[in-house]
Amino acid sequence: MIELSNIEKRFGDAVILKDISIRIPEGSVTALVGPSGGGKSTLLRCINLLEIPTAGEIRIGEEKLTFAPGQKTKWQAIQKIRRQTGMVFQNFQLFPHQSAIDNVMEGLVTVLRWPKEKARSRAMELLTKVGMAHKADAWPATLSGGQQQRVAIARALAPSPRVLLCDEPTSALDPELSAEVVDVLGRLANEGTTMVMATHDLRLASKIANDVVFLEAGSVVETGSAKNIFTAPERERTKRFISTINAAHTYDI
Repeated sequence: MIELSNIEKRFGDAVILKDISIRIPEGSVTALVGPSGGGKSTLLRCINLLEIPTAGEIRIGEEKLTFAPGQKTKWQAIQKIRRQTGMVFQNFQLFPHQSAIDNVMEGLVTVLRWPKEKARSRAMELLTKVGMAHKADAWPATLSGGQQQRVAIARALAPSPRVLLCDEPTSALDPELSAEVVDVLGRLANEGTTMVMATHDLRLASKIANDVVFLEAGSVVETGSAKNIFTAPERERTKRFISTINAAHTYDI
C-alpha cells in the first residue's frame, strides 16, 4: 500500500500541491492526469522524494515519513523510501557512454553492490521482458526513442522496487514508438506491477490504469476508476477535460 496524506509542496510562496491525500493499492496502476501545470509530475516526484514535500505524510509499505515546514528530512530516511521506488523519466536519461545492458546493471553494481555476473543475469532477464535482449550491447545513441524508453523501464525495474513511477513515459515519442512503450507497460500491469504514472497520454491511461486521479492547480478534482473517469466523470471540470479528447480514437476500456 502507498498512502499520501495531506501532502503540500511549496516553492517559496507558490503552492504547487495542496492537501493531496490518495491511496494506491499494491498491484494496481494509478494514472495522474490533468492540464499542464496541474501538479502531476511534482506529485510523482514527491513520492520518491526527488522533491521533498513541505508538509504531509508518505507511507510506502512499512516505511513512513512525515514532513513539516522548516523540518529537515534525514538522508537515511529519504533513502528508505526511495529504494522502494523505480523511476522512468520522460527523456529516458540513459547513460550515453554505457551499453543498454550496462545501463540496467549500473544501479545494481554501484548502489546495491551486486556481483557483476549476478547483475548481468538480472539485466538480461529484464531486457528480455521489455523486448530488448537483442539490443543488450547497443549504445543508446543507436536506439530509437521507444527502444531507449524500454531500456529505461528495465533499469527502473532492476532493484525490484515496490512501485514503478512513470513521468510522462510516452510524451517524447511519436505514436508508433509510443505504442511500443504502452505495450510494455500494459504487460507489466497485467503481471501485477504497482505503477503510478503522470501522463497527458489518455490512451495510455485508459488502456492500463485501474484508477485515475484528476489534478488541477495542485488539487485533486476527482478520483475514480479509469472506466468511470473516462466515460462518466462526475465533476464538470473533469467532463470538460475529457471532452477535449476524441474518445473514439483514444480509449479502449
